[in-house]
Amino acid sequence: MKFKSNSRRRALEYEKDLVQQWKKNKTFEKSVAKRPKDNSYVFYDGPPFISGVPHHGTLLSSIVKDAVPRYQTMKGKHVERVWGWDAHGLPAERYTEKKLGINSRQEVIEYGIEKYITATRANMLETSSAWEDTIDRIGRWVDFKGAYKTMDKDYMESIWWAFKTLYEKDKIYEGEKVLMYCTLDATPLSKAEVTMDAGSYQDVTDPSVYVKFKLVGQDAYMLAWTTTPWTLPANTALAINPDIHYVKVLHDGQHYILAKDLVEKVFTDEKHQPLEYVVEEKVNGKDLVGKSYEPLFGDRGENAHKIWAADYVTTESGTGIVHIAPAYGEEDFVLAREKKIPVIHVIDENGLYTETEWKGENVWDINKTIAKTLLEQGIVWKIEYIRHSYPHCHRCGTRLMYRAHPSWFMDIDSQREQMLEQNGDINWFPSHVKNGRFEKTVETAPDWNISRDRFWATAMPVWKGTDSKGNEHVKVVGSYLELKELSGVELADYHRPWIDDVTFEIDGVKYTRIDKVMDSWFEAGSMPFAQFHYPFENKDKFEENFPGDFIVEYIGQVRAWFYYMHAMSVALFGENSFKNVIVTGNVAGNDGRKMSKSYGNYTDPNELMDKFSADSLRFLLLQSPLLSGEDFALQDKEVGDVARKLSMVWNMYDFFTMYAEVDGWEFKGEVIDPSKQLTNPLDQWIVSRVHQLTAEVEKHMDAYDIPNAVKPILPFIEDASNWYVRRSRRRFWKSGDDVDKDNAYRTLHYVLVQLSMVMAPFTPFLAEELYRKLTGGESVHLLDWPAVGHINELVVSDMDLVREYVNVGLSIRAKERQKVRQPLASVTIPRLGEFVDFKDILIDELNVKDVLVGGDEVVLDLVITPDLHREGLMREIIRHVQNARKDAGLNVDDRIKLSLTTTSDQIKHAISEHYQTIADETLATNIDSGEHAYSVTVSVEGEDLTISLEK
Repeated sequence: MKFKSNSRRRALEYEKDLVQQWKKNKTFEKSVAKRPKDNSYVFYDGPPFISGVPHHGTLLSSIVKDAVPRYQTMKGKHVERVWGWDAHGLPAERYTEKKLGINSRQEVIEYGIEKYITATRANMLETSSAWEDTIDRIGRWVDFKGAYKTMDKDYMESIWWAFKTLYEKDKIYEGEKVLMYCTLDATPLSKAEVTMDAGSYQDVTDPSVYVKFKLVGQDAYMLAWTTTPWTLPANTALAINPDIHYVKVLHDGQHYILAKDLVEKVFTDEKHQPLEYVVEEKVNGKDLVGKSYEPLFGDRGENAHKIWAADYVTTESGTGIVHIAPAYGEEDFVLAREKKIPVIHVIDENGLYTETEWKGENVWDINKTIAKTLLEQGIVWKIEYIRHSYPHCHRCGTRLMYRAHPSWFMDIDSQREQMLEQNGDINWFPSHVKNGRFEKTVETAPDWNISRDRFWATAMPVWKGTDSKGNEHVKVVGSYLELKELSGVELADYHRPWIDDVTFEIDGVKYTRIDKVMDSWFEAGSMPFAQFHYPFENKDKFEENFPGDFIVEYIGQVRAWFYYMHAMSVALFGENSFKNVIVTGNVAGNDGRKMSKSYGNYTDPNELMDKFSADSLRFLLLQSPLLSGEDFALQDKEVGDVARKLSMVWNMYDFFTMYAEVDGWEFKGEVIDPSKQLTNPLDQWIVSRVHQLTAEVEKHMDAYDIPNAVKPILPFIEDASNWYVRRSRRRFWKSGDDVDKDNAYRTLHYVLVQLSMVMAPFTPFLAEELYRKLTGGESVHLLDWPAVGHINELVVSDMDLVREYVNVGLSIRAKERQKVRQPLASVTIPRLGEFVDFKDILIDELNVKDVLVGGDEVVLDLVITPDLHREGLMREIIRHVQNARKDAGLNVDDRIKLSLTTTSDQIKHAISEHYQTIADETLATNIDSGEHAYSVTVSVEGEDLTISLEK
């Protein structure tokens, strides 16, 4: 194979062309097919929301999802990569509602569930090609045509199977708990989905109120403090801690009971100045328990309006007395269940009051009014406004409430220890997540609320009926066939509302489906088996390849997808669902804030890739702190810096092809490690270095440590370009056939081909383009990972040492302001090399006449004699002539006629003394004082020098 100079293409050109070439040649499919299925590597792809758009965050995970499978494929693994779409849940519903102009659950019902579901399905099917185009552009290989969707009929049937299996294992139960609740979407949410992203908690200003509860039969008030005035109409109890010391205080003619330690803090005015009060007596907390107080809004029945003991009451804030509204507080609800305290709902599912003077008002709109009204009525003693962090719906942005709600739950508590135990088998990167965030998530997770009061999701396969005696019966269905056997009905679509119409009778009892749907995280957590329609199809395929080998997502998914997948897997199969996991950080905008169009703090990824290259964006993100789980502010300049450094590969390619074309050097068709034939230490060194690189990348990739796998690549490119190629230039300049010159060609060609293989998982476009141009082969991505060849540790060690001497010498020159082009008499070093000729290297690199040995440090002789000064002038002259050759458009091997004219005696003396060196270095046939086709005047130490030359 012959080579041609100037054959390099721009990144934008070859990246877009290679996408089409790969598709045309089915390179991805070939790369999978040529590896045996019995050596599979299973990768789980966390599906993005189908209604979303690609952004830097999703591209980050896609880049990792591409790099690891490419590497494992090169290691001989059969790695299938199938795209998935998360098509259910609130994101899809909100997307549809915005298009339809619908703003609440009630409006959906008024619009018509069937029309709404039909519209939502259509929206999920008509997603643009933006995802596929952008994923192609970033270089990710994945099967889009075989993509699964969580809304697929088969996928949903697997969800039914999982639900019934867990129900029969007593891992799913129906109950009522206080849950985070969105009044706009009219559905409960899980804490994990709300807390997975930082933006869900927002700072809000709320009234906090001190409320007067009059003790029955006493002229005294229990003074309670709450930050939720809106819950006061639902009050049915007060709680105190018997271990706290309480006192009765006289203020402004009224008697108040509160914690002793909080009196001084409580009795202040709006400017936080102390109020007058008198502490009358101590009150034993135990004596308060069981006492009754007068209702604020009317009697709530038996066992209501009493004082109870609760150890969660503290003196950290408030008054040491807590108002209990069991329907709207987690701890309140637990206490109410334990003590049989009435649970009263005063707000409907849409956040509107159902009683009191605020009936029909929205809870968040009227909250401050309630506080002010109760102050005017004398029920509230004083109001203080506080700024605190409050949860908001992660999908619609509505402020959430805590609300007791009948739901279905998965029992996490009974399998908690098993989940923690199975976590021990998972390899996490970064490792601190394993026993940090993930372990803490499992340790503190409540039972999982798996039902939603919504529409577009897998219908919960639960039917209920009531017999003639009023007893409730429950039937859970685990497949479409089972439902058909019960009802005689087979549906084309098992979504609401069609599934709602399916009823059946058992023993005279009519069963109707409950109108709840599944939490979309239950669906996502089922992805490992549901994507295969397990257990109805692909039973062996799933079971033989479970658990999966690898997953990756950003840090927020530790509490979400990673956790839910682990919970489902342990519950169903008794083991973890993935063996290795990479947790990334969040990609921030160039100002460190969250990426936002309104902030204008990021460049569109496609624009960024077109400007620099997809490979440079990939490489930057893979080497960034993101892959160690830390956040990273993406700067366009840094992508450009990586692009510039990667371009050194093409500079080496240009150098190689330029001289290979001149000399007619050809590639014989087989890439063979030339180590045994090499005699030049420089060749031995760079081949050893590329083998070192291969080993280091392999070691870290096997440990899923991508940052450290990528880390040595750019330093190697720097070594190859700025040390090996630069120091080998003269070898390529030699005329005629020469063994050393041929070895230089073989070495550089081998190293560049090896480099293309090592870089293939990370920069697939550059690697492919380089490999094809150097070998004519079909694709670097069809190759196996290169074997680590011979590493000459002795040569590498010597080269490291001499380069260290060079760096120290150059630092001395810089400190003393001596240009490198100015020759010096000598350098003294501690020792010479045994396998590398230090003298030649140091004389060239430090521009010294001699190398001496002695002492423990590198020392330069900085005395410049007249002879050395003239030699320095000669170097300046050569540099200017070489620049003139370039500007004149001459080829590197063109011989020239050269004229050098100056009035400076010193420069004339330097030209005369070093005539032959100047001629040799510039390929001048002679040096005269005539005029030629191209002329330029330059300055050499302040003196004019006119250079005139032509071919």
